Amino acid sequence: MIRYLMIILLFALSGIVTAHDNFQKTFQDKTLRLDFTLAGNDTTTEIFIEQQRKLDDWAGSRVNLVDDRNYGNFRYQLFDHQTGQLIFSRGFGSLFQEWQSTPEARTMKRSYYQVALMPFPKNKVDFVVEKRTWDGVYEQLLKLEIDPNDYFIVSEKAADYPVEIIRNSGKPANKVDLVFLPEGYTKDEMDKFKDDIKRLTDYLFTIPPYDQHRDDFNFYAVLVPSVESGTDFPGEGVYKNTAFNSSFYTFDTPRYLTSRDLKSIHDAAAAVPYDQIYVLVNSPTYGGGGFYNYLNLTSVDNERSPQVFVHEFGHGFAGLADEYYTSGVAFDEFYNLKVEPWEPNITTRVAFGGKWESMIDAETPRPTPRIVKYKDKVGLFEGGGYNEKGIYSPMMDCRMKTNEATGFCPVCSAAIEETIRLYCE
Repeated sequence: MIRYLMIILLFALSGIVTAHDNFQKTFQDKTLRLDFTLAGNDTTTEIFIEQQRKLDDWAGSRVNLVDDRNYGNFRYQLFDHQTGQLIFSRGFGSLFQEWQSTPEARTMKRSYYQVALMPFPKNKVDFVVEKRTWDGVYEQLLKLEIDPNDYFIVSEKAADYPVEIIRNSGKPANKVDLVFLPEGYTKDEMDKFKDDIKRLTDYLFTIPPYDQHRDDFNFYAVLVPSVESGTDFPGEGVYKNTAFNSSFYTFDTPRYLTSRDLKSIHDAAAAVPYDQIYVLVNSPTYGGGGFYNYLNLTSVDNERSPQVFVHEFGHGFAGLADEYYTSGVAFDEFYNLKVEPWEPNITTRVAFGGKWESMIDAETPRPTPRIVKYKDKVGLFEGGGYNEKGIYSPMMDCRMKTNEATGFCPVCSAAIEETIRLYCE
């Protein structure tokens, strides 16, 4: 038995070494940042290229380059230009796609800034961006040939903001590198910013499965001061001069806290190696926002800020869906009930077999009634993804449903574990 396990381990290590060798052959140990805007209305989506930049060390895995989970309403891919081989891919979410589901999108057009990060190629590649349609299939929005020797690829030093390493667990290539940015903190409030990082991340590490993965995370703080404390509240006529132009009242929803200024955010984050960005907003008002491989934000001084911090990171980091269905949102028909959602923790039952079906006990009914008997059971509970009917979630409560939940359900925990592995191998 021991010999058999050793053989399996040797094969696994061999695969990792081979993948690392492939990275060395295909990519430089640098980052290619490609900025573009998504623009259109409720029925149209266009892409406009803004810039390409060469940044310092690639922070991501050298092994897990192609993410075949197909998470995200969008994805970008790199193909070797000569052979057509897929060499890198990432899914992502977007504030633009959410806006397309609002009533305003039926009457006007808007554009939203996006940033794509990928290892810097050694040879010519084709950069492809695809959008998931209402019917659940990908359609191509852009195909762009990129020559790594193109002198229009900007290569310049990052902004010289002070940086503090909050947690150093090892080399960026084998860790989740999370950079924190201060929004609405003045120069005199940077100690508060660092204290807020410690308080919120200390809470994160009390929640399973993060409590078992302290050593899989690096935390950085980039100390970018704002002229004024706080953030914007357009519905109340309050506007503040801040570093990253965050705002409550996103899509006219008072507690929805976001920022569209992705350029400034990524320009500041470039001071360190990073996989994920968390913007901490210096406000006592309840709110936040999280978008898969796009951005995480939360206010810091509300009594529920620690819970919101963890919830929003569930969106941005692990691609988890909201499981609540009674709170008001700005979206119209966010999910097509005839298509299986890409998120791992909700289902329309169109293709449920590939999700958490194996976690449900044989004696648990499907659908599962929301009664005390099944309070701590994994099941198929109707309600989730902003819909009372037609969408199902794994448990009666979870951190992706309420702030009162003690933590994540087993399904969400498994998705978080998988995402951590993808970054750390």
